[in-house]
Amino acid sequence: MLNVKEVFELGIKMGIAADPRGKKGVERYLAIQKKEYDKLSDKEKKNYDKEKITNPYLDCGIHVDDGKTKVGRVLVGIDIGEAEILLASQLNERGKPIDLVISHHPEGKGLAGLADVMEMSVEVYESYGVPIHFAEKIHDERMKIVGRSIHPGNLYKAVDVAKILKVNFMSAHTLCDNQVDKYVREQLEKANPYTLGDIMDVLMEIPEYVEATKMGFGPKIVAGSPKSRAGKYILEMTGGTEPSNKVYEYLSRAGMSTAISMHMREDHLTKANEYNLNVVMAGHMSSDSLGVNLFLDELEKNGVEIVPCGGLIRYSRNKKKK
Repeated sequence: MLNVKEVFELGIKMGIAADPRGKKGVERYLAIQKKEYDKLSDKEKKNYDKEKITNPYLDCGIHVDDGKTKVGRVLVGIDIGEAEILLASQLNERGKPIDLVISHHPEGKGLAGLADVMEMSVEVYESYGVPIHFAEKIHDERMKIVGRSIHPGNLYKAVDVAKILKVNFMSAHTLCDNQVDKYVREQLEKANPYTLGDIMDVLMEIPEYVEATKMGFGPKIVAGSPKSRAGKYILEMTGGTEPSNKVYEYLSRAGMSTAISMHMREDHLTKANEYNLNVVMAGHMSSDSLGVNLFLDELEKNGVEIVPCGGLIRYSRNKKKK
């Protein structure tokens, strides 16, 4: 049976295996972090977060770990707040022990590190034909905006409750989003969609999107029509959060015709429309659930029981194989 640290390490390993930059790209990124650390003075190294050298996804992390618990049952949600931590504590008191709470969206230090993860998108957009110097500049701008927006927030409320109640707690954000990117990409490559309608057909073969449709928030075409030709498409399923909306001009110039996104803010959709891109929104909670489920399936194989909450649409592919 896995302990909390081993659960987290399994997640990071899966995240790297599914990273759109490839394993070498992740290794190169970590090597750069190590090089920057080595250049620091001894005084600067004291306050440096050494996790940056080993963890390529700083929006993922362990918040509370008693160091001894073997994980047999986990409470998992897309969003975990104080209420869900209290729920875990209540279940413990009622004889239904929760050994670990896992949030998808980052909390605490993970939320503080969200902007850092966005750097991975530079290489991803370069692979779609965006010039590297442009990708770097606009993502640097966007990272700073996201960092400033997060900075004043009360980031540790749920973490503090978990510490007080002694509830083991971790976040698994980009490592799960990478799973979505890889899974959906593989399904699309198999189908080779010709139209946006074909893309929708592929998405609607995925149980999480089917269930989301029943719940009222399934995949939607928000720019273009089912008959519109898909052309070359991009996936916006990972990378911390939404990129700068400036990227759509260069994606269009690079020959991209369709953006397939988890979600898209109105200003981003306006820019995509301005440059005549088709847009398919797969869905936020459903896409997040897909990525989390792929991680949870591996935990399930290690004997871990899953208790879904917090917006998670739980679907086990292990059951499908039986």
